Amino acid sequence: MLAFTCPHCQAVVFFDSTSCLTCGTVLGYVPDGRAFTAVTGDGPALCVNRDVVTCNWLPDDGDGLCRCCSLTRTRPADTDPAGLAAWAAVEAAKRQLVFQLDDLALPVGGAPPLRFDLLSTTEQPVTTGHADGVVTLDLAEGADSHREKMRIDLAEPYRTVLGHLRHEVGHYYWQRLVDGTPALDGFRALFGDERVDYATALDQHYARTDDGSWTETHVSRYAAAHPWEDWAETFAHYLHMRDTLQTAAAWRISVAGPVARVPAASGFPELVATWMAFTLALNAVNRSMGKDDLYPFVLPDGVIDKLGFVHDVVTRHSGTSCD
Repeated sequence: MLAFTCPHCQAVVFFDSTSCLTCGTVLGYVPDGRAFTAVTGDGPALCVNRDVVTCNWLPDDGDGLCRCCSLTRTRPADTDPAGLAAWAAVEAAKRQLVFQLDDLALPVGGAPPLRFDLLSTTEQPVTTGHADGVVTLDLAEGADSHREKMRIDLAEPYRTVLGHLRHEVGHYYWQRLVDGTPALDGFRALFGDERVDYATALDQHYARTDDGSWTETHVSRYAAAHPWEDWAETFAHYLHMRDTLQTAAAWRISVAGPVARVPAASGFPELVATWMAFTLALNAVNRSMGKDDLYPFVLPDGVIDKLGFVHDVVTRHSGTSCD
C-alpha cells in the first residue's frame, strides 16, 4: 500500500480515510490517479455505497458505484443489519485487494470477469470458494470472533478477510494466467497435476493426521491438499509480500539484516531476501510487545521456488517489477 496525503493541507491520510483529521477536508479516492481528491458540494460524486459500507472511492464515471463496489454481484439485504455490518468489513478488505490488482495490472474484466457474491449466513448456508470468475465469501468472516474461532478450530497460524480474498482470486488468476497457457507445464512441474480429482483430494486431506510433512514443500498445510489449493495459497502469500513491502517502501522502512539464504534460482532473490530480513524484524518487534509473531511462516526452498513461479507469471502478464 502507498502512503497518502491530504490534497488540501498535505497531512498524512490513510487508504480508508473519508476525511482529513487535520483540516477536515472530505476525501474521495481516485483509483486511476492512486491519490485522494477533495470532495466539495459541486465536486465529483461519491460512490453510492459511501454511507452503507463507508466506501471512500469515487466512481470512474462520476456517478453510481465505484470500480471496487461494482465487482460485488450479490450483497446482504437491507433488512439484515448484522450482514450489512460484516459486508462493510469485507468491502474494506476488497478495496485493498482491488487496489493491489490495479497496481499489478492484473485483469478483472474479460472472460470470465471477476465478480463477488458476499453472502450472509443469516439468510442461507454459505461456502466460501471460487467458480468461473465468481468469488463467494461467507460474510461471517467479517466478524473477528467467528474468524478467530475458525482459525483456532482449523489450527491455522493466520486468518484474515484480506487473506481469504487473496486466496480465492488466486483460483481466478490460475484460470486466467496459467490454465491453457505455456505456463501450465511449469505449474505442473512445481505444484503437481491439477487433473487429480479435486473432491477426492480434499477428502483425503481432511482425513489425514497432520504429520508436518508438508512444511518442506508447501506454504501451509491446506496448500498440500491439491495443486489448485497450493497455487491459491502461494498466490495469496505472494500478494501479502508485495503489499507489505510496498507499504514499507512508502513509509521508508528498511531493514539491513540479518539476511537469510536465498536460492539463486528462485527468480526474484532481492524480493525474497528483503522479505525475510523484514519479517524477522517484524516478529522481533511483536515479541517485544508480548505478542505472537506477526509473520508465523517459514519459507523453505521449495516454497520459494513456487513463489518465484507466481512472480514470473504475474510480472510477465503485467510488466511490473519488484521496485
